[in-house]
Amino acid sequence: MEIPLLFLDQTFVLTWWKVWGLSGSLMFTGRWFVQMHYSRKAGRTVIPIAYWFMSLLGSFMLLTYFLFGKNDSVGILNNLFPPVVAGYNLWLELRHRKRNRVQES
Repeated sequence: MEIPLLFLDQTFVLTWWKVWGLSGSLMFTGRWFVQMHYSRKAGRTVIPIAYWFMSLLGSFMLLTYFLFGKNDSVGILNNLFPPVVAGYNLWLELRHRKRNRVQES
């Protein structure tokens, strides 16, 4: 689908890869709103587990977009590291929760 951008004298072509990339960008950005909501609710800084899931999924979606949809080396390099950090933090959080469950029983 082509959408004319009158003020730029160009057209915006919407492809499935762009939908995938934009969804990944919304997921990656949305994690900040989730974190802000939980922190406001708790009255202190909180990083909920949803933040790490959204980080992992959003950065994976962006990485695949830049690898296969856009083939952009800057985007690829920019999105190589975040999934590693998000995955590691998610692993730490899940391990911590499991350890607490074992101690409580």
